[in-house]
Amino acid sequence: MYIDSHCHLDYPALAADSEGVLARMQEAGVTHALCVAVNLEDFPRVHALALAHANLFASVGVHPDQPATDTTTVEQLLERAALPRVVAIGETGLDYFRLDDPGTPPAAAQQERFRRHIRAAVACRKPLIVHTRAAAADTLAILREEGAAQVGGVMHCFTETLDVAMAAIDLGFMISFSGIVTFRNAAALKEVAREVPLDRLLIETDSPYLAPVPHRGRTNEPSFVTLVAAEIARLRELPVAAVAEASTHNFRTLFKVPA
Repeated sequence: MYIDSHCHLDYPALAADSEGVLARMQEAGVTHALCVAVNLEDFPRVHALALAHANLFASVGVHPDQPATDTTTVEQLLERAALPRVVAIGETGLDYFRLDDPGTPPAAAQQERFRRHIRAAVACRKPLIVHTRAAAADTLAILREEGAAQVGGVMHCFTETLDVAMAAIDLGFMISFSGIVTFRNAAALKEVAREVPLDRLLIETDSPYLAPVPHRGRTNEPSFVTLVAAEIARLRELPVAAVAEASTHNFRTLFKVPA
C-alpha cells in the first residue's frame, strides 16, 4: 500500500483523464493521494476532488512563484483550512531559483507570504507543505522564527543536502522524495535518501511533473509513486514493502488521517 503525498490532479494534464488516473492508482496499490493547492483561485477545483473521492485529500496555500500581487491573508487560509478533507497548509515556501526572471516575486514578498502561511498553520494546528529551492537557509530561519515546529510538516520534493534535511527534521518536518531520486544525475540526493530516518520519510510524485525513470519526460501521475518507493528501497537495501509501509504510516501520522 502506497500514498502519494503530493500531486496536482486538478492540472489539465491529469484532469483530462481523471478516471483513468484514479483507476491506475488503484491498480498500482496507491490507496490515497494529497492534492495540493498552489493558489486560492484554483483551490475550489482541488477541494472538489477531495470531496468527490474518498481516497483523496486537499491542502490550501499559495506557491512561492505566484505573483507578488497575491494578497492572501491568514484569515483566508484559515477559512479554507477548516473545510472538510483539507489536511494541510501549503504549498508554501521560498523559491529563489529564478529571482532575476520577470514576474518572479522578490525574496521579501515571498518571505512575507511564507510567514502568513506558517501563522495560519499554527493557528489551525495543521502541518505545512513547504517548497524550498535555492533558499534553504532562509526557509529554515523563517520556520524557526515563526514557530513552525509547533505543527511540523513536510519538505516536499526534497533536493537539498542531508544537513538541511536533518535541520528540518529537528523542527518536526518530514522529508519527501519525488521521482528526482530515480534520476541518474541525482547522486547527491540518493545519498540523502539513504540517510534520512525511515520514520521521517515520505514519497510523492509532484505530478504531472518529474516522472520517475523509466517514464522520465512523460506526464507523471500518482501510480508512478511506486517507482519512487522502489528506488529508495534499493538505495537502502530494504524490501520495497518496508518503504511503502513506513511512508504510509508517516503520512497518516503527519496529516492525522486514520487508517
